[in-house]
Amino acid sequence: MPFCGAVRYAGLGRVISHPSNCVISRRHASGISKSLTSILIANRGEIALRVGRTASEHGIKCTTIYTDPDARSQHALSSPYSINLGHPSAYLDGDRIIEAAKEHGCLGIHPGYGFLSENSAFARKCVEAGLVFIGPPWEAIEAMGNKSRAKEIMTEAGVPCIPGYHGQNQDPAFLKGEAENIGFPVLIKAVKGGGGKGMRIATGPDEFVSQLTSAKSEARSSFGDEIMLVEKYITTPRHIEVQIFADKHGSCVALGERDCSIQRRHQKIIEESPAPKLEETVRQDLWEKARAAALAVGYEGAGTVEFIFDNDTGDFFFMEMNTRLQVEHPVTEMITGEDLVHWQIIVAEGGRLPLNQSEVQSRIAQRGQAIEARIYAENPDMDFIPDSGRLLHLQIPKATDTVRVDAGFIAGDEVSSHYDPMIAKLIVQGPDRETAIRKLHGALEEYEIAGPITNVEFLKRICQIPAFIAGEVETGFIPKRREELFGERQVQPELYAQAALGLFFAEARESYDAGIMFRGARSGFLSTSSKRSFRLAQVMSGQVGETNNTTVDIEQTGPAVFTVSVHGRKFESVTSELHSDTHGVVSYFPHTRLETRFIKENGDITLFQQGRQYRLRCVSLGWMDQALGIKDAARSVLAPMPCKILRVEVETGQRVRKEQVLVVIESMKMETSIRSPQDGVISRIVHQEGGLCKAGTALVEFQHSEA
Repeated sequence: MPFCGAVRYAGLGRVISHPSNCVISRRHASGISKSLTSILIANRGEIALRVGRTASEHGIKCTTIYTDPDARSQHALSSPYSINLGHPSAYLDGDRIIEAAKEHGCLGIHPGYGFLSENSAFARKCVEAGLVFIGPPWEAIEAMGNKSRAKEIMTEAGVPCIPGYHGQNQDPAFLKGEAENIGFPVLIKAVKGGGGKGMRIATGPDEFVSQLTSAKSEARSSFGDEIMLVEKYITTPRHIEVQIFADKHGSCVALGERDCSIQRRHQKIIEESPAPKLEETVRQDLWEKARAAALAVGYEGAGTVEFIFDNDTGDFFFMEMNTRLQVEHPVTEMITGEDLVHWQIIVAEGGRLPLNQSEVQSRIAQRGQAIEARIYAENPDMDFIPDSGRLLHLQIPKATDTVRVDAGFIAGDEVSSHYDPMIAKLIVQGPDRETAIRKLHGALEEYEIAGPITNVEFLKRICQIPAFIAGEVETGFIPKRREELFGERQVQPELYAQAALGLFFAEARESYDAGIMFRGARSGFLSTSSKRSFRLAQVMSGQVGETNNTTVDIEQTGPAVFTVSVHGRKFESVTSELHSDTHGVVSYFPHTRLETRFIKENGDITLFQQGRQYRLRCVSLGWMDQALGIKDAARSVLAPMPCKILRVEVETGQRVRKEQVLVVIESMKMETSIRSPQDGVISRIVHQEGGLCKAGTALVEFQHSEA
């Protein structure tokens, strides 16, 4: 039975086709002792679909797993063989997953990334149960999973490591002393961590203990382990990683490097290959050190050796090895023309690597530049706090040979607060870096997502910053360019006009559908005059208090003809109509033609116009709110998502400053500090430590400001 995702969701991600002279068939390449005719994919979302497509292409039956929140997710629907594990945390229930694989006749388990992919105990249990773990040997996972032990192994193998303390003494005072010996700033990092979780930077001794406490708390929640290492923090670092692959016959190749320096919250959002502004001698040295790292632990399969590159000195240091397929593996697939999931299957079956190092290098030299942008449900204006909710509207760029989208959602799906908020990965390829950046920006302009707040607009801004275009990247890129990336964007009067026209048409349609007729109710069809005023406000994340409202006056002067006034600017003889099938408001102004996607959910409006997204809100009149008994929430700081209150950092009556931490919450296994959006006085703490909150509920309330 084919994997449904290979056909039904083909637009969600292009599986790479290999030229005939480069393909080594699975059976011919491997000399296999065990053919994997059926596997269980122990993951969810886009990676489960990604693995399933390749496996299906090669005739492998796929069984998927899901939990209650994921019952109607795309990966759960992609295969006729799908198992409900129940509880949201069940993706971490290794014993249950192994039992399910055996019950359904699976010969192997592909762990994807995250969850159990780097759990050596799970990999070992798979082998003991007679299942093929499609990943490295459990011994290699164990050796590299403990970051302290990994650095010892790398030092012995001649791979340079960053100075730091990697021992077992976890007394806070002792660790603080080690940090002082190393020299601030230092990086506090969970030894079994990954994905940016359980990491904090301490810039001085006064904040070391608080940062250590926070890192330990997040590490316990994410990995069940709170042992920390302390390392020197390089102030202008780049994050450069090398994709390696090894087989059971002693061969190991480096499939190029990826620069992953554009990060937020210690997590990558843009990855590219080749790394910009890297001397070829350094590049080759990185590849060689990465291969040495893999061979030092008897590695097999896909792995990534991560390095910190010091922009100031040109030195690089081993950081960690990820013993799994990376989120950003499509970047490497684009520059090599190879399907890395297929390579994983070949190696798991005992086959030889399809290419040697010389052939890999030749491929990379011919295929230009590839860049990936991660599309997240998150709010960049609130320190990238995750968001969740239903995808009201979703349009993705058209897939081509050089534009690829790997996604786990379609319109109408729910982005769950239980899991990582990544919606998709957008990958482009160009003959050179400048062209690839332009293609990425163009593809992002085609991306439309309404519902949860996303980082799409933020990614577009990165693509336009001269420093990024010039390849001047480092892990501090985002905080150092806050003004360029987070500055308020002006909303033109025509946009407000389009929003108001959309509201006018929506009201007319609702009235017509309800059988209510009033003057001009079927706008565009009746010739009678109709007037309407709308108050609109641009949604500013985290804002407390009054917003700047814009009043738009509309007068229908004839069938589909309007006069629109915005901020005193009058547009006359505007011909406009709503295309309900595309949600498009198409208007001919005296000076231009505009086509705007109009998505309305309750009082919130999302608009897409000329490659940019806008978020507005209908503002009702004050007397109407009072008449309806609507509570004034303008002075409340709201929970951005379902969460648990970890710590309350303020008291009732306390005067706070803008950006001061009010509450620390936990959601999606990540700690997030909720900061004050203004100076003011706390009037009420709504939820105390340990409390559970729904999205949109008040956390803290401010006193009325004095006139």
